[in-house]
Amino acid sequence: MSSRDQRGNPVSYGSQEAIDALDSACNLLHAYQADPLAAADEIIAQHPDFALAHAFRAGAIATATDKTFDPELHKSLDAAERLAANANDRERQHIHAVRAWFDGDWERAIETWGRVSIEYPRDLLALQFAHLGDFYLGYSHMLRDRIARVMPHWDKDVPGVGFVQGMYAFGLEEAGDYRQAEEQGREAVALNPQDGWAVHAVTHVMEMQGRSEEGARYLSSSANAWAPNSMFAFHLWWHQALFLLEANDIAGALRLFDEDISAGGFGQALELLDGSALLWRLNLLGHDVGDRWQELAEKWEPRCEDGFYAFNDVNAMMAFVGAGNSGAQLQQLDTLRRAAAGFGSNAMMSREIGVPASEGLMAFGRGDYAQAIASLLPLRAKANRFGGSHAQRDVFSWTLTEAAIRLGDRALAEALVAERLALKPESPVNRTWKMRAGQLQPLHSG
Repeated sequence: MSSRDQRGNPVSYGSQEAIDALDSACNLLHAYQADPLAAADEIIAQHPDFALAHAFRAGAIATATDKTFDPELHKSLDAAERLAANANDRERQHIHAVRAWFDGDWERAIETWGRVSIEYPRDLLALQFAHLGDFYLGYSHMLRDRIARVMPHWDKDVPGVGFVQGMYAFGLEEAGDYRQAEEQGREAVALNPQDGWAVHAVTHVMEMQGRSEEGARYLSSSANAWAPNSMFAFHLWWHQALFLLEANDIAGALRLFDEDISAGGFGQALELLDGSALLWRLNLLGHDVGDRWQELAEKWEPRCEDGFYAFNDVNAMMAFVGAGNSGAQLQQLDTLRRAAAGFGSNAMMSREIGVPASEGLMAFGRGDYAQAIASLLPLRAKANRFGGSHAQRDVFSWTLTEAAIRLGDRALAEALVAERLALKPESPVNRTWKMRAGQLQPLHSG
């Protein structure tokens, strides 16, 4: 008879003590609290034949989307595969999913984890890995629907139900159901105020609805719960910085960059993404960010040699353009073009979005606003294909709006501003763009 984890899923390993310890490590990951990998290392040191522990460690590393972590990912994947013969079917599927991810077939990895969560609807780990995969591939509706599939199997008595609600809240937000998203997210936060992903979902609702003052208050007032020991705090502080940008509190946004967003020393790609995305927005609004671009670009360079993930590569390009590093820009574009000619999930993302987006950013950086628009405007309809959230991809709209104004294309500028104001009519940033666009001379008259 096999053992069970705290949610009733079968585990092939014989030590209940080890299984309970892995449950605890999983709960850290579900809440984005430190440090699930250290917890996994302790378990593996005492139980080196625990296949699921190795698969957990591999999956957690894989979904950080950072190529520099590949040696550690391969170490865990190799150990899990060597133990797979003694694992059960659920565990083997976890291992197969990480193998697909490692091989570059992210779609197959996500569907494999997704099948596990269908067959074992209380396998929260498979659900979270699939959910993160949907996020990285920009599958907005699957962020919602994959969670909805398992919701009937979760009630208030199942440990971790709040984590499921938090994921569902984020999926609802990305699908545009803001009222239900906020309701589910707030319920999840009430169950566990440390649940960074649930806080994140509520924050996204406020971002999408232009509730910047309320959003800033929400994050500030809840930070004592979610910020300590959080592996996700940098991203929530990034959202706080966006709220401050809307209030024209540039000094506050830069302080968040210096003290919180960069608190991890930009030791992982996810932190670098937020650094680039904030500085680029500040740059678009005409604010001097000092030498911050240089440090960021230096941290990006070792991660940009082999075209691992187009979303990361485009954000790296922002740093190279911001730093004025033309050599790194050209090298990055060449890397993306080579990735686009390859195979796997990232080849599609690089081909469809990564290459033209990077060409557009480079054009913007050298003041060729017509070319920037030509490269970026067609991407608006399909930018989800290279992953991220609506809030993250909004940087394309920011860049296009500013490029149209600088080019003097009043018709395009007013069209883009109207689009933005329809979603956020009270936004000071959008209203400033409207004023600037209205001061342009029409390109065509009579």
